[in-house]
Amino acid sequence: MMFKDVIGQKPVKEHLISMVKEDRISHAQLFTGPQGAGLMPMALAFAQYVNCQNPGPEDSCGVCPACKKMAKLVHPDFHFVFPVIKRNNPKPVSTDYLDEWRNFVLQSPYFTDHEWFSFLNAERGQGMIYTQEGNEIIKKLSLKTFEGKYKIMIVWQPEKMHNFAANKLLKILEEPPARTLFILVSDYPAGVLPTILSRTQQLKIPKIDDEAMANGLMETFHVPEEQARSVARISGGNFIKARDVIDNSEEKKFFHDMFANSMRNAYSGKLDEIIKWVDAAAGLPKERLKNMLLYCIDILRESFIANYNIAELVYATPVEDQFISKFKSFVNDRNVEAMVEEYAMALSHIEQNGNIRLVLFDMSMKVSSLFRMSNQLA
Repeated sequence: MMFKDVIGQKPVKEHLISMVKEDRISHAQLFTGPQGAGLMPMALAFAQYVNCQNPGPEDSCGVCPACKKMAKLVHPDFHFVFPVIKRNNPKPVSTDYLDEWRNFVLQSPYFTDHEWFSFLNAERGQGMIYTQEGNEIIKKLSLKTFEGKYKIMIVWQPEKMHNFAANKLLKILEEPPARTLFILVSDYPAGVLPTILSRTQQLKIPKIDDEAMANGLMETFHVPEEQARSVARISGGNFIKARDVIDNSEEKKFFHDMFANSMRNAYSGKLDEIIKWVDAAAGLPKERLKNMLLYCIDILRESFIANYNIAELVYATPVEDQFISKFKSFVNDRNVEAMVEEYAMALSHIEQNGNIRLVLFDMSMKVSSLFRMSNQLA
């Protein structure tokens, strides 16, 4: 991937290019920032530029043998570590899923963990970088460089590393082989082992600015300028959200319907309907359920903000906006903070492997209670 394929982020690109030109590449870097800002695309473009045989002043050449192999993710000195799931192998490693990973990333380097696990048809559990991966990291990087300037390893979502694997990574970060480059990619650096964080040079990638987003959407999806600018504003610098708005993705529609039903049930207080909703939500794959709860939190916040009638503060799609216009009067300063907290707490308990049905039922009943209390105080 080339820098020109990364949407916006001109200052970040210039910083990385100058780092290579001045030969001051830190051996361990952490690319961090909000979802949809382009962390993985930037990591791929940087890796290609580092190993390009004829790098230009603004980008890799794209035509040398190294660039061609890097672009296809098949360069022998280019390695990946990423969360995987257990299928038939009780000790899975990234290499077991490398072909699937390449196909997935080459479709679009802008993606979420949920999309990756859905691609793997993961029905239950959370993806993880398992114990055995630590030995694989050591083995891959102990080999001599085949043909690149650097051996490069991209570690996606290092926060999902098992402690054993993380400690193996830490060891090699402390004593790296010559001409080795680690690029850790995470939108949740707080979850990364502190000792690993302390050994990386952090690069914070900001949200994509509206102008760059609009141009990227016009180029990628060939939408009219007016639509591109509208979607750019709604997306809040998140290309993945912008793509979903344009695609009107079934996933987002599903999340919206689930949220609307949960609110109706909570407001009515009908126990049988609440239980039906809990059963439906509990039947979702874990990663999908977590993403749905995050969506619910976002719409609650958007609904509350909509009460102030300041259009530029609301980042909702037309379908969501239609729902919010009717729902916003039920969300106020007496209940919204507590509702958001209940959804966030449910998300936290599910991440900690709590009983999903009990967690969702407890959340739903408390939200229902908040509606009643709010009405009484009105």
